Amino acid sequence: MECCFLAGLYNAGITRVFSGKCSEVAFPLGGIGTGNVSLGARGEFRDWEIFNRPGKGVSLPYTFFALWVKPENGEPFVRILESRIQPPFSKSHGFSSGELAGLPRFAESWMKVAYPFVQVSFEDKTSPVGIVLEAFNPFIPLDPDNSGIPCVLFRYRVKNLSGERLRVSVVALLLNAVGFEGYGDFNRPCFAGERKNEYREGKAFRGLFYSSTLPSNHLKFGTMTLVTTGESISIKTTWYEGGWFDGIHEFWDDFCEDGKLEETGEIELLGNEFPLSKPDVKVGSLVAHSVLEAGEERDFEFLLTWHFPNRVACWDTTDGTKAEDVDVVRNYYATLFSDAWEVAEYVVEKKKWLEQKSRDFTRALYGSTLPSYVIEALVNGIVALRSTTCFRIEDGTFLGYEGCFDTKGCCPGSCTHVWNYAQTVAFLFPQLEQSMRRVEFLRETDEEGRMNFRTIKAFGVDKDWNPEELWGKLPPAADGQLGTIVRLYRDWKLTGDNEFLKEVWEKAAQALDFAIRYWDTDGDGIPDGPQHVTHDVELYGPNPLTGILFLAAILAGTKMARFMGDEERARRYEETFSQGSQKIDELLWNGEYYVQKLENVDHYRYQFGEGCLSDQLFGQFLAHVAGLGYVLPKEKARRAISAIFRHNFRSSLGLHHNVHRAFALEDESGLLVCSWPRGKRPKFPLVYCDEVWTGAEYQVAAQLIWEGFVYEGLRLVKAVRERHDGYRRNPWNEVECGHHYVRAMSSWALLLSLSGFQYDMVQGTMSFHPVIHQDNFSVFWSTGKAWGIYRQRRVESGGIEWDIEVLGGDFSGIVVNLAEERLGGSDAKEDHD
Repeated sequence: MECCFLAGLYNAGITRVFSGKCSEVAFPLGGIGTGNVSLGARGEFRDWEIFNRPGKGVSLPYTFFALWVKPENGEPFVRILESRIQPPFSKSHGFSSGELAGLPRFAESWMKVAYPFVQVSFEDKTSPVGIVLEAFNPFIPLDPDNSGIPCVLFRYRVKNLSGERLRVSVVALLLNAVGFEGYGDFNRPCFAGERKNEYREGKAFRGLFYSSTLPSNHLKFGTMTLVTTGESISIKTTWYEGGWFDGIHEFWDDFCEDGKLEETGEIELLGNEFPLSKPDVKVGSLVAHSVLEAGEERDFEFLLTWHFPNRVACWDTTDGTKAEDVDVVRNYYATLFSDAWEVAEYVVEKKKWLEQKSRDFTRALYGSTLPSYVIEALVNGIVALRSTTCFRIEDGTFLGYEGCFDTKGCCPGSCTHVWNYAQTVAFLFPQLEQSMRRVEFLRETDEEGRMNFRTIKAFGVDKDWNPEELWGKLPPAADGQLGTIVRLYRDWKLTGDNEFLKEVWEKAAQALDFAIRYWDTDGDGIPDGPQHVTHDVELYGPNPLTGILFLAAILAGTKMARFMGDEERARRYEETFSQGSQKIDELLWNGEYYVQKLENVDHYRYQFGEGCLSDQLFGQFLAHVAGLGYVLPKEKARRAISAIFRHNFRSSLGLHHNVHRAFALEDESGLLVCSWPRGKRPKFPLVYCDEVWTGAEYQVAAQLIWEGFVYEGLRLVKAVRERHDGYRRNPWNEVECGHHYVRAMSSWALLLSLSGFQYDMVQGTMSFHPVIHQDNFSVFWSTGKAWGIYRQRRVESGGIEWDIEVLGGDFSGIVVNLAEERLGGSDAKEDHD
């Protein structure tokens, strides 16, 4: 049984199906900057990350859903709404009571995803009902506020399969986790403050409101709600607080008896007045019940919301510091909602619209003719955007780590040379991307034009985070600073926001002028001084990574300067570009790809010299994304990207030697960061050279497609997705230096390259030229002005008919053209599905 909307997509084979035995699956549910709770393939809750920091492995005891079904003349069927717990079962004290491993569950479950919707179907031969969970958090392109709501909607669709009348109850249980501080002995959660559960009624919904006695400025202050739109309900506001397992005993017996709950009164018992164990649990339970006739089906709907407004007012997580002594800054969502109950009121009132717009996005993305594994790669970038890697503070500023450790951020400061790769935010929520440019240019670029590549001033002058305490004096990052110039051009063209460009132009021009002075020491148009890059080292001498990126930044700067009427800079930048583009080919082209030029590569540590670097064309990649065209000779760009795939892609890594971090291994396929096909590997080569980075793989795949190597590009994407199969790795978490690593947001460029989508909202034009399924093509598109679906099909006359469906934003004044030719060549193999 399927929820009707997603059934067609699943039956068409658009998405993978994950068995409950896929123990690595954890699908995050939450909004931009709100944190998440993840849903496992068994239907279980995992990784509670709603407390303003990552929480891989964080669980809440006694938090689950359960089903009670009874025919008129039969015994009740009672199950936890999960499939069976999977081995291993070895634990020092067995499974804890809070895990409820000793209660019956369904035999099997199956998970399917069509973002932002996730389905889990439960199967058991003895069950008189079919049951499917559908859960989601609203997701609407160009609307970061409604895509940043701290909530999850759970909808259990139950169908009577028995042939007779059934009484059905679905119960939701949630621990009051306000003030959560971590775990104590026996893995029991610890809390600050005194917690309180109360029953409330709202318009068209009712349920439980969780709070505590903590002051509003306390780091752990917050509220939660668990509500239902069901008309027939019963509740147990707070479990009986006896000793040992009294609370869960009393609850479970009450629920199993008739599928309803009663508030617990006073219980008079003798003996054991001072039990050895008295768990500090404040669990609330909410039941929705109904009667289903034979063949009838019904939805049981619940809503979880949370509101934890205060986060640490710096990048540091202040481990070891008392929560009450920490300076805090509010989350952006706390400026929209006063508490979790107000969140619930808003979601219930706007539910129909929020869901419909979210389904519009799902229809646009999953109804496209892009390969399913490409869609999965696109979605993973969205998941990273809505993970705890990213957050938004009260003034609206959008910030991010590079990734996350299990319980804190990893590599802070919205690092420019990693965020360079990320394209997802710019195309789906350009307002957030613009806030990053404002930080980089208006706060982090000094009067000389030197840009901090890790954000230091995001939380205010008096609360500076000082990276020098961690790593010493940080140099400016060549790839980060140059890439930010190209991204500014992209953002301007994508939104058509001339006022935004005017706001930041002078600081951006200073940053570009600094880059020319600082890195091009001999004035020949190629950076040659020490160049700090994303490999966490300085590259020395001319090299393609920074050299080609330098050309892209100069070209972008030329075009922006000319628009701004800054003719002196425009002429100077043009001369530098002309000189540099010629010099790159003369100096760095080895006949097959671009190399680093050093007289003695072993004179410095961590260089690549004659190596074939996968990121050598990164500047050309950014230029294509931004619509700048070629900064290199077209044919050489094609030959170089072909060489990268030929030399660096491994169909099996079983015999590959890698003493660095291993993100792919054994029989898996992947693209190496660097290889030395002609020998001359340095004694101490480029750091990370033997690793596999998904963000680089997506970037190279998109570049391959742009240059005409469609088969090779798709093969590379498929290799990434095959590694994330739910058994080996979580399909919704691409790891590099941390969980949900932002470099993987380079995947959005796959949509651009496969659809041939080009945009210029300054001129009000956009165009498409798909490289697959041209006779019947459909794709999601988005700019800073609108979003929707583009379709084209070949008609009997041989021509192409096309149409645009606008699903959001303002499309007025935009002209659509079919591009007459694509960027690259045409020697692609037909293996697109």
